[in-house]
Amino acid sequence: MKPSDLPAVKDLVLVGGGHSHVSVLKSFAMKPIPGVRLTLICKDMQAPYSGMLPGLLAGHYTFDDAHIDLGPLARFAGARLLHDKAIGLDGDNKQVICEGRPPVSYDLLAINIGSTPADQGISGVRDHALAVKPIDRFLQRWAAIRARMRQTTGPVTIAVVGGGAGGVELLLSVRHQLAGELQDQGGDPARLQFHLVTAADSVLPSHNKRVQAAFQRVLAERGVAVHAGERVVGVEANKLTCASGLEIKTDHILWTTEASAQAWPAEAGLATDEKGFIRVADTLQSVSHPGIFASGDIAAVDGHPRPKSGVFAVRQGPPLSENLRRSLLGQTLKPFRPQRQFLSLISTGDTYAVASKGGWALQGPWVWRWKDWIDRRFMDKFNTLPEMASPDGTADVPAGLADAATLRNLGDDMRCGGCGAKIGPDVLKRVLQSINRNEETGIVIGLDEPDDAAVLEIPPGKVLVNTVDGFRAFIDDPYVFGRIAANHALNDLYAMGADPHSALVLVTLPHGLAEKTEHELTQLMAGALSMLGPAGARLVGGHTGEGAETALGFALNGIADPEHILRKGGLRPGNVLILTKPLGTGVLFAADMRGRAKGRWIEGALAVMQQSNDAAVGILRRHTVTACTDISGFGLLGHLTEMLEASGASADIKLAALPVLDGAGELSKQGIASSLTPQNETQKRSLRNGEAAAKEALYPLLFDPQTAGGLLAGVPADAAQACLDELRSKGYAEAAVIGTVNEPGGNQAPVTISA
Repeated sequence: MKPSDLPAVKDLVLVGGGHSHVSVLKSFAMKPIPGVRLTLICKDMQAPYSGMLPGLLAGHYTFDDAHIDLGPLARFAGARLLHDKAIGLDGDNKQVICEGRPPVSYDLLAINIGSTPADQGISGVRDHALAVKPIDRFLQRWAAIRARMRQTTGPVTIAVVGGGAGGVELLLSVRHQLAGELQDQGGDPARLQFHLVTAADSVLPSHNKRVQAAFQRVLAERGVAVHAGERVVGVEANKLTCASGLEIKTDHILWTTEASAQAWPAEAGLATDEKGFIRVADTLQSVSHPGIFASGDIAAVDGHPRPKSGVFAVRQGPPLSENLRRSLLGQTLKPFRPQRQFLSLISTGDTYAVASKGGWALQGPWVWRWKDWIDRRFMDKFNTLPEMASPDGTADVPAGLADAATLRNLGDDMRCGGCGAKIGPDVLKRVLQSINRNEETGIVIGLDEPDDAAVLEIPPGKVLVNTVDGFRAFIDDPYVFGRIAANHALNDLYAMGADPHSALVLVTLPHGLAEKTEHELTQLMAGALSMLGPAGARLVGGHTGEGAETALGFALNGIADPEHILRKGGLRPGNVLILTKPLGTGVLFAADMRGRAKGRWIEGALAVMQQSNDAAVGILRRHTVTACTDISGFGLLGHLTEMLEASGASADIKLAALPVLDGAGELSKQGIASSLTPQNETQKRSLRNGEAAAKEALYPLLFDPQTAGGLLAGVPADAAQACLDELRSKGYAEAAVIGTVNEPGGNQAPVTISA
């Protein structure tokens, strides 16, 4: 059995995508432990590298330069990537409480969630100051501030609170960027005024005198007003007030004071220090919960206090990886002692930096180049990943990972077929009991009183609309996969104008320990029900079974007025064609399988795939839709051809008007395509000018299979703009008119493509 085929014996869950955890992911990618399932829970798909943040703000680096893309890295490591925010912990039941999904179970847990600047109880900080952490939020808000500055002509004052390395680098970096932008626009950089406020007696108080002197000189040369020994006690929209009575009028306040911890680790009962940071031994293991590790800023190593700096999180990566392995295998942990002195490289905003360690310091452009080389080499370890050969041969669960009883529960490889391949009744019962069911009129027999089949009641004068759909998992997140699979199946009902009524589910899960199977099934069903419930479809039954890989399917029932069913065959000459969602899911996930899709591209695609077309079909109805279908496996051209053949019409399509998911066009140009694309390309016969159209960049996306795609509808031309405006106002931001419907073309192919 290949390592990837082994049932999960233990779950190692990483919370946070910080510097230590990216090292753990790389370590387990290069040397996996058979039987260990790795899961990463993080709220951001790109992990910022603190060492390059000043360079990013100064304009020396792009966003991608300064971020580790967790999507490809997680796939490389064979880890499930759950895009969510951890908000709590149930230590007794070993579960991570998440913001937007059911709890995630673990056998071993590691926490690397960083820190945030402390507001120190000062009123107004949260409302009027922009904290440098979390970095993603800071970058978004800072971009908006910069945009507003470019539209003004008067003086702009910026105050930075915090005189450590983070505050000094931040100020000098944003000053460099803003001054450069003003010069490029023909403006005067002198209209920028900066204040640095610190409660310490000097800037960079934790560094030696040479470093302090160097930066005092740089700040003075660049006209920065330094207010040392000033403790901020009040923050207003445009004013800082200090304990001495000093008031500083300012347009923007950037906050970079000492670090503070998120509250939930302490609230969960983990031992923490007086500031809320998780207390760990020199093995990085929690002093109160042996099954939990912590690293980076969130950790406080007993007996080894150190500043909250990214350098320590980076250094903790290898020992954390080693001790996680040892803990999983029941081996003795190895102590790790953080260094007392470390190399510090601080930039001055431009391509100049100061290096120090202990009592010495060096400076110059060459130091910045050295820092740049170190930072880029570090990032290259995680963003440039080697090709991994498919595992071959056999692999066994290593000694120490599981006891004999656990291994016996896995059974042998000779699994029964037929009804012997069902998931156990106890597991199924517990999952069904955990499902939150809202009863609905029209279900005579359902899950409330399970029987051999469900019994439904059809309202008088209505018709029953049936559809079935399903596919194997293409992502490792069972909750999100459940949502997308259900949403995809619901599209068939929406495309016909039917109201969802009830659902039967068919689940296939790989063989594994009962507790792991139960957790997986709970996540899948919770995701599916989060889409079915709001749509009005009640789960009335289903079937579970074992298979080689996870798959999920639905048989859905809808109720419709027979006089108002939407069909494919209602297109009329003069209609315009509206598409409610962008194209590109096929090419994006084909690239993701190869580790060539950026995490933010996949994040964007997953968000669109979880967007329901329920509201869209209502809007189309209000604007006199004449025909409708959903875009799924056959791609845009395949489904459009079905509509045109059923309607006896032809169409002109504008490639430039096609809405496309971020990254899909770029990947398509690289020749990446879904495995179904070659079959969909048989629809080229529907193109009147296929040879000329094939030269256009977006041409391959005509054949791209879509999962949970948009609706394609024909709408009267005089209603099109109002329809489009309403769609966009209701969240279908990429909805677009992509072409027009014409009279039939006789013996000619029905679709004409233009650029």
